[in-house]
Amino acid sequence: MGINDQSDTSADLQIGPTSLGAVRIFVAAGEMEIPMDFTPEEAEEIADELRNCAAAARKIKPKS
Repeated sequence: MGINDQSDTSADLQIGPTSLGAVRIFVAAGEMEIPMDFTPEEAEEIADELRNCAAAARKIKPKS
């Protein structure tokens, strides 16, 4: 499966700070749980990437 492939799979996403000063992105889908910890600087880089992708996605016209 690639970034452009649609899927009916659903997942829960949680994002928050940890008690150790990291930023955790926690993804849960069915029996699978994926905790990913990032430094605050890495989290800011991810946030910038998300904003840039959102801006690019707004410029794309969906195919009918």
